[in-house]
Amino acid sequence: MAEQQRVPLPGSDKQPVRGAEPLGDLHPTERLEVSLQLRPRDAHEFAARVDGLAAGRPDILSREEFGQRFGADPADLAVVEAFARGNGLVVVDASASTRTVVLSGTVAQLSAVFGVALAAYAHPDGGTFRGRQGPIYVPPALANVVQGVFGLDDRPAARPHLRRLSELEGIEILAKKPRASFSPIQISQLYDFPSGATGQGQCVGIIELGGGFRTADLKTYFQQLGLQVPAVVAVSVDHGRNQPAGPNSADAEVMLDIEVVGAVAPGVKIAVYFAPNTDQGFIDAITTAVHDTVNRPSVISISWGAPEVQWTQASLQAMDQAFQAAAALGVTVYCAAGDNGASDFPAGPGQQPGNHADFPASSPHVVGCGGTAITVTNNAITREVVWNDTGDGATGGGFSAVFPTPTWQTTLQGGQGGQGGKRGVPDVSGDASPLTGYAVRVDGQSEVIGGTSAVAPLWAGLTALLNNKLGKPLGFANPVLYGLAPSSGAFVDITQGNNNGFNAGTGWDACTGLGRPDGAKLLAAIASRPAAVAAP
Repeated sequence: MAEQQRVPLPGSDKQPVRGAEPLGDLHPTERLEVSLQLRPRDAHEFAARVDGLAAGRPDILSREEFGQRFGADPADLAVVEAFARGNGLVVVDASASTRTVVLSGTVAQLSAVFGVALAAYAHPDGGTFRGRQGPIYVPPALANVVQGVFGLDDRPAARPHLRRLSELEGIEILAKKPRASFSPIQISQLYDFPSGATGQGQCVGIIELGGGFRTADLKTYFQQLGLQVPAVVAVSVDHGRNQPAGPNSADAEVMLDIEVVGAVAPGVKIAVYFAPNTDQGFIDAITTAVHDTVNRPSVISISWGAPEVQWTQASLQAMDQAFQAAAALGVTVYCAAGDNGASDFPAGPGQQPGNHADFPASSPHVVGCGGTAITVTNNAITREVVWNDTGDGATGGGFSAVFPTPTWQTTLQGGQGGQGGKRGVPDVSGDASPLTGYAVRVDGQSEVIGGTSAVAPLWAGLTALLNNKLGKPLGFANPVLYGLAPSSGAFVDITQGNNNGFNAGTGWDACTGLGRPDGAKLLAAIASRPAAVAAP
């Protein structure tokens, strides 16, 4: 394909990984799979529907209805499939609902078709990856049809937002502050989660970009809590699978997520979507979960993320559109806000100056989950502050550089919620300090884990209980949560502490959002809201 016959795909530019070392060219016959994200059918009506949800109008579609009305146009699918065949590529899968076409081809074919130079690199954090720089090119006929091409580059896209205390850090910190741990059941009791509900009939989807779970560990853990083992199913996305890897792996994230959800809402079904840790894998896992007509999750928990500046515009758009679809389907999505304070970068050579919001928590169509540290005396919380443990993590939070202030944040603190005209995160919070962390079981061992990774599944489990009690899904939660009167007591305001960039204060702040939940009062406040009226 001649160079002049291609145009750059907007938002597809990739920057080099800082500190990565080139290892040479890839073998031209190596086969790859890429995912093409297509435009939605009737984009204007789709946008209007999402705006209506943000305004509080109930207008929920079934997954089947959504696919028919806002999935990919069959004509667009046909154009992409013809393009693939004409260039010797294989159509592996095509889904109108997720608006995704998966193509297979060799390195040589895909490099030529999309105008990229692929090479192997050594990642500064270890391991190797296939990388590219600059934009992706597509034929003019696809420029308005294809919104993103993912999978040419397979650099790690995100990190799990969990925190353990290393042995040295533990010694240093314990000298200053005693350590405590709690089961997820104890946290739910301290936060007065609604009683008399188990999440029965609900499915919570969990996104995982590595690691795995062992059924024997789940059985032991839940038996120790006096609970039945929840129904857990593994869903493979882009050849990802349930693959426990042992100590210091992503197993800790997987087990933390499952065990927190299952302990808080023991009656739920849990669907774990395993995908590779790439932008392709992350996007495909989310779209698969949102549009899953088999497991049909009503809540999705995501404990992985990365600073906004590390994502391409095309990746941000693809994921946010998936979250918009979730809102239209009545699916509530919770995302961890990060564990490296307001900078959102871990210490090291990759650090970038300034404050950064973590994505996907910064999407206005998810609930961003920040972290607190609790002090408990006689089975009651006597103090709760912003999570900020010197040397061992602090809650993420701040303001997006990408997404504008959503309508439900415009009045916060005289407009502080829209600092710079941008979306503020987090929205809510919960216990996240590893010094007051969650007792879990991972790879045959009991340990204590913290991080905002624990807060997303905590809220997901709470929402399964709320859905039971309300008799309907909470759905797009932010307009509801921000619309609750402070006098309702639905949130306990966190007014002390900082995340090394922003200070806590009365009302919403960029450390702990609206605050942590009082579950029973939250349920009462949501249940007593006046019924919204659908638009004519």
